[in-house]
This record gives sequence, structure tokens and C-alpha cells, in this order.
Amino acid sequence: GTIHLFRKSQRSLVGKLTHEFRLVAADRRSWKILLFGAINLICIGFLLMWCSSTNSIALTAYTYLTIFDLFSLITCLISYWVMMKKPSTVYSFGFERFEVLAVFASTVLAQLGALFILKESAERFLEQPEIHTGRLLVGTFVALFFNLLTMLSIKNKPFAYVSEAASTSWLQEHVADLSRSICGIIPGLSSIFLPRMNPFVLIDIAGALALCITYMLIEINNYFAVDTASAIAIALMTFGTMYPMSVYSGKVLLQTTPPHVIGQLDKLLREVSTLDGVLEVRNEHFWTLGFGTLAGSVHVRIRRDANEQMVLAHVTNRLYTLVSTLTVQIFKDDWIRPTLSSVPIANNILNLSDHHVIPMPSLKAADNLNPITSTPAKPSSPPPEFSFDTPGKNVNPVILLNTQTKPYGLGFNHGSTPYSSVLNQGLGMPGMGAAQGFRTGFTNVPNRYGTNARGQPRP
Repeated sequence: GTIHLFRKSQRSLVGKLTHEFRLVAADRRSWKILLFGAINLICIGFLLMWCSSTNSIALTAYTYLTIFDLFSLITCLISYWVMMKKPSTVYSFGFERFEVLAVFASTVLAQLGALFILKESAERFLEQPEIHTGRLLVGTFVALFFNLLTMLSIKNKPFAYVSEAASTSWLQEHVADLSRSICGIIPGLSSIFLPRMNPFVLIDIAGALALCITYMLIEINNYFAVDTASAIAIALMTFGTMYPMSVYSGKVLLQTTPPHVIGQLDKLLREVSTLDGVLEVRNEHFWTLGFGTLAGSVHVRIRRDANEQMVLAHVTNRLYTLVSTLTVQIFKDDWIRPTLSSVPIANNILNLSDHHVIPMPSLKAADNLNPITSTPAKPSSPPPEFSFDTPGKNVNPVILLNTQTKPYGLGFNHGSTPYSSVLNQGLGMPGMGAAQGFRTGFTNVPNRYGTNARGQPRP
């Protein structure tokens, strides 16, 4: 291969971001988003200046919605970038989860801004400052115009999907109840207010309405506390609108199964289990890879005589209607038949007399037995009546081999034999070895009935 003497240094994080931004900027569809982003930055600068001059925390809470519009534009750019990128070895499922992460981060940051407004409003209730209404109304209409223009002009695919898939906020539910009453009087408005309004447009209109009420009450009665109340209302509406979206995107990041497709998945799995050759469907796992993209994996056990490719094609065809990214693992039945040994059996295995072993009593029990009577000896109890004062009473017995078949005086050693060697020779087992009996190794005990200690017959 080619030898590279000087390798190119790896790009830094800033260099990688710059490269990816140039890739997105090369597409003409992103020019509109970049233009709206530049206008958004200018608008945010003016609104922050007017918030400082008016000393209105309600206008500051409404300005945070304009900052959220900037986050939504960045999310739209990320969505374009995801469509340009192809799956790689590192990201085998593609880059769709980046836009999910962008939506989650944007909604969480909006909720953090709402919590900051609530904290500042609680402090202002203790000491309410004076509010200047010179640019309050101007800032309200500028922010409302730009927010509506951004939401209606830019097709933000991720946020549009989340706003429809996530559960409704409390603001949407109250407006939906009001809309049903209005549409009952004017049926032509049902296409606008029903089934539910866009949550971002709804919060923009509701925030602007709260600021207009604040302006009128301050101008008429110098009621400055209404500014703090309006700020709390805008913060609560922001938090209530963003929370369901954060929950939905968070569940997607946690790879949970969408609840609205569980019934369809169960139906498809039942159909797969009835296919020809399929024995069992197990270890199924389905999750949302991105917005509108479902991924899954499943193990299918089939018969031994089934065609793997045919079963794989049928399973994929059934599940592909709902699961776009699918991994199916086919394996055949793993049951095992009981096999008989084909090795010839040795003849001596069937001879039970050669291999029959009688268990011998353990020697450890001899420690607790009386050497003469073979009864359990207790130190505190008196000796039994039949325990005579014989020599060797307190001597441990030694088991000897009875070798009566061998004559004495031929130079053979007839000493005491260890107990283990006796067992190894097969003594004490009927029909095995040369053991005919046991006797003690006491020298003064008669060897045979009717003889004395010297072996002479008793007169």
C-alpha cells in the first residue's frame, strides 16, 4: 500500500462544525433559514434593550419566545443536515436522532427560561418596581409579528411532527373547549380552531394579549403589579406548552415503543407467528429511531425443514409496512433427539459379582466404641457387666489377616496388616479375596478354642 509520511492532523471540534455548516449552507433551501436567523438575532437585540428600558419582566418573558424561535431555526438546519448525511459505520442507523436531541434541548431550555421568570417574578412581588410603558406596546407587536412570520413561513418538520404527536397542553385544551362553543355559533371557523390549534401560534397570541392588557392597566391605573402577573402567566403557558414536547422527545431518546403503534405491532406479530414454518417469535423490540421512523429487531424460530430465505422474506414483508428499519434473525429449531451409545459394552461390565462393592463402616466410629464390647463408651457411665478385666482392654484393636492356609514356621512375616491394605485386598466381602474372618492381635488371647496361650491342647 501507499506509505504516507506526513499524515493530516485531525480536525478540531470547531473545524468539524465549520465543515458541516458549509455542507448545509451549500443547499439553497437553507438560505431562507439563515436569513430568518440573522433577522431573529437583530430582533432579539432590540427586544432585550427595550426590556431593560421599560423594566418590564412580562416583555422579557415574551422575548424568551423569540429566543425559542432561534432554537427552532437551528433545529430546522439540523433536519436539513440529517437528510444530507448517510449512515456510517459509527452511526449505522443514520443521524435522525440528532434532530430529536435538538427538539428536546430546545424545549428544555424554554422551560428553564420560564422557571427563571417565575423566580424573578416572586422577587418582584416583594418589591414592585415602576414600569415604563413607552416601548412596551411596540416591543409586543414587533415580537408577535416576527414570531408568527417565523412559524408560518418556515416548514419546521421536527417541531411540526412533535406538536401533532405529543399530548395536548392545558392551554390547548381550554382553547379547544372555547373553540367548540364559537364554532357552534359560526361553523365556518371550525377549519381554523378545530381540532386543535398550533401550540406555538397559540402561545404567541396569548402572550401578546397578556402584554396588551398589562399596557392598558398600567396606563389607566398605574397598576404595576399586573406586569408581574402577566410575566407569571406567560411563563406558565410556556412551561405547559413545552413540557409535553419534552416528554415525547425524551421517550424517543430512551428508545421506548410508541403507545399508538403497540396494537398494530401485536397484530403483525400474530400474523408472523402463523406463517408456514414459523414456530416461535421472541425477543422482539421496537423503538422510535427518529420522528416518524420506527426501528426494531426480532428473533424467529423455524422448523428444520423450512426455507430460511422464504421465511425471512415473508416476515420482512409483513413487518416492513410499519417498521422501516428492521433486523430479523432466523434460526432453526434447536431440539435434540436422545441418542443411544453405539460403542460395544465390555463383558465384564455385565458381571455384577466382579464389580459389586459392599460399603464398609467408617473407621471414625471406632473412636467412640468400646474396644471389647463394641458399644458406645461414655466416660461418666460405669463399664458394662460383661466387660471383664482382660489384658489389652484399653488397647486399640489391630485387624489381622487370617492366613490359616499358609503353614507356620516357613519364614513368612505374619505381623499386623494395616486396615487400609486389608480393604484394598477385598477382605470382609463375601466371595471376594482370601478373607475368611478377622481376629485380634492380642498375644495372650487364645488363637483357637480349646488351646492355651502356647498353642498346646488343654488337658
